[in-house]
Formats: sequence, structure tokens, C-alpha cells
Amino acid sequence: MALVETGSSKWPRELCGQEATSSDIHATMQDRISLRRAVRGALRGTLLVAAAVTLTVLAGCRTQQEVPEDPNRPTDGPALVKLGPDDPRPDVGAAFNRKSFYLERSVNESVGWFQKPSAQSWFPFRNQGTNEEVCTFDQAAASVVAFRDLLQNSTSAEDFTTKFNEIFDVWQSVGYNQGRDVRFTGYFSPTFRADRSPSERFKYPLYRRPAELVSDPKSGQPLGRRMPDGSTQPWPSRVEIESSGMFKGTELVWLESALDAYIVQVNGSAKLIMPDESVMYVGYAGKTDGKYVGLGQSFMDAGILKKSELSLAAIRRYGKANPDKVQELINRNDSFVFFQEYPAGGWPAGSLGVRVNEDASIATDKTIFPRGGLVMVDTVANTYRGELVDYKNFMLDQDTGGAIRAAGRADLYMGAGAAAELLAGGQYSTGKMYYFFLKPEHVSKYPLPMPVKRAAPAKPAGK
Repeated sequence: MALVETGSSKWPRELCGQEATSSDIHATMQDRISLRRAVRGALRGTLLVAAAVTLTVLAGCRTQQEVPEDPNRPTDGPALVKLGPDDPRPDVGAAFNRKSFYLERSVNESVGWFQKPSAQSWFPFRNQGTNEEVCTFDQAAASVVAFRDLLQNSTSAEDFTTKFNEIFDVWQSVGYNQGRDVRFTGYFSPTFRADRSPSERFKYPLYRRPAELVSDPKSGQPLGRRMPDGSTQPWPSRVEIESSGMFKGTELVWLESALDAYIVQVNGSAKLIMPDESVMYVGYAGKTDGKYVGLGQSFMDAGILKKSELSLAAIRRYGKANPDKVQELINRNDSFVFFQEYPAGGWPAGSLGVRVNEDASIATDKTIFPRGGLVMVDTVANTYRGELVDYKNFMLDQDTGGAIRAAGRADLYMGAGAAAELLAGGQYSTGKMYYFFLKPEHVSKYPLPMPVKRAAPAKPAGK
């Protein structure tokens, strides 16, 4: 989730962090599962906001890198540069060594996306502002298939590296400065208590997508509000939307506080626990064209919290004593998000309409980067202890967001639940980002497999 750019998923995120304990992000899969269970128990009832663009290093993440330049500056020229034979290549062997179950699942999701006829409409992909072709559809699809083959059949990191470098070209993000740096933040899927009906406890709604919301049919970008005379006008502000009751009757679900509802809007998806302990999954269904302003940044601009003091816990404490002021700061964000219910198996969905996977899906600006492809991130990541570790990791580009704009920004999906909150909340670093596409002469060796048709359910005997 996120403020989707295609019709089902994306959102802007805000970065929050707090002091953490537990093992680090490089734990084995079994260790991570155990950690998640422990953290969920310790943090039950607590929520961090992971994501975005405007906050910086928070309590518990004091070692994170400072980024003085503006990574959100518009990318005027090409967003990608092709590396030559003499340019330093990324350490793909290190990324191979930290592969996980989630990576292969994310690869399979991209393969499934390329199998959809609609995927072809995004190719050939050309570098922004130029006629330079980065990849064809066949090339992009075959690249993911070839990568899956190498993952499954390489006997070592050295074997993988040799084969990989033989068949793949490397493109690097131009980033936001001469060093081609990219700022990496994290996002996650939160959990809240909620109800499908309003009550004294649950009275803050999330709304369904309104019929008058106009979006670009291809990119999903919001274009405005369709008026009765057929014209398209900008949407009103958040204050006007909420005070007018214009969406009354389109409520999807109710939450316990205005801040809870706002946090779901910021993250674009949530797992909601109903009073009877049943679960409802919600995700992005569209947004207005209003300007996004992060709540953390608003707290800093107002002089209420310094960036070293900023955390969701601090915001909540302040909000209990000053609820009107917090609402005033929330109202600075005119990007208003709508939701739909998702089946458990399809949640959380990214902007491609496929499920995103922890530690294996990345959100980028889809107006300048190709969809569905293989990416490598070379940066540092936050751990459960608030420390930093090297993070050389393969990911699939499967998501985007309203706050994820320009070649200098990317968002790493950390998963769902309390453990993911800790990792996402502390993720704030710089690094490099690479895309990989098969050299043209190897494309035909890795055809896109035909979609597997599900068998019809067997009929009961005697019928």
C-alpha cells in the first residue's frame, strides 16, 4: 500500500521510530518469525507510522544518516544511466547471499503481472525526457524470469555473480545529486481496532471511493472532481471535505480516533480487528488531488517537536493534551485518501495490483522508473536495536506513492505488524539504486511462461 498510481494501492508515508530491542534485520527466517511474535506481544496497542518523506532521524534511530540535499527535487533529465563496461558494478553476490523466501515470492508476483495483457501497455520504456530505450516488454519480462532461474540454480554467490554479469545490463538511478544518491525510507501495514458500524467508541470513518473522483485511466493519478455540468474541478481541502459531510453514506469502516484514521490514510492500507475478532483488510482506492503535507514535518514547522524528539508516541502524548492542535496540523494535509476492502490473500497490494512482500518490494516513482522489474538497493538498514547494518538487497519494483517522487526517493516495504513498524519507522538512509535488464541477445532464452489456469472445482458426486 501506498497512494496508488494505478487503481489499487499506494500512499504517502511518514517516518516514525522509537527505541527498539530484538535481533537485527539479517536474522534467519525462523528468527524473524520469533522476533515478530515477541515484538507484537511487547508492543500490543502501540502504532508507529512508517513512511515518508518529510521526517528524519527519530528516537531509537540516532545513528541514521543525515541527508542535507533535497531528494524530492524534480528529475528534469533522464532518471537512469546505463553503466559501461569500465564502471563499478553493484555487489550482486552480497545481495544473492541475503535472499529470502519473500524475494522468490515477490519475483513470482512480478512474473504474474507481466503475464497480464495490460502490462504490455507500459512498454517499451524510455528514459525520461529522451528517446533512449531502457527496455522492451519482452526484455523486462524475460529479465525477471532469468533472475528467478539464476536464484534457483546458482550454487554459490560467486557462481551467481559470474552468470548474472554475463547476461544483464545495469542501469543506475541518477538520484538527487552528483553522487547518484537515493534516500530510502520504509513503510509497513498497520493494525487497528475498528468496526463496520459506528458507535460511541468507533466514530471516525474511512470512506469508499466517490463516483465523482477522476483519475488518469492509465497512471491512476488524481485529476480532480467531476462536477454535475461535466467539468473537472480541484477537490476541496481536507477541512472542507470533513466539515461538509460530503461523503456521508459512503463510509467503509469506523476507527477509534481521528489520528488512527489519518494514519491509515498515510499508509494506504491496514489490517482492522473487529469487535468479534474477525479481520478486515483495507487498501487504497484513490485520493484527491490536494497537496500532501506530512504530519511530522508540520510538528517540526510549528516548533512543537524537534526532529530528535519526533515519534508517534510523542505525537500521541501531545495529542491527548492538545487534540485541537493536532487536528489543526492534520488539516494541513489536503491529500484525502479513499479505501476498499481486500481479500486476505491479495493484501497488501501495491500499485501493480499484486501483493507486496516484506524485504522484497520497493516503491518508486512510476512516471520515471519501469514497473515490475528487478532492482537492487545498496544502502544501510535499521535493525530492531536501532543500529545500522549494510543492506545490499534485491527487490522488485511493485509499488509507488504520493510522496515517492523523483529519482532520489524510494520506499522499502518492511511488512505488516509491530515488528515491521520498528524496522520501517527507523529506515532513513542514503544509498544507490540499480535496475537490471537482460542484454538483448539473451532475451529469447527466457520466455515468459504461460499463465497457469486454475482447474474448475470438481462437481459433487451424483450431480
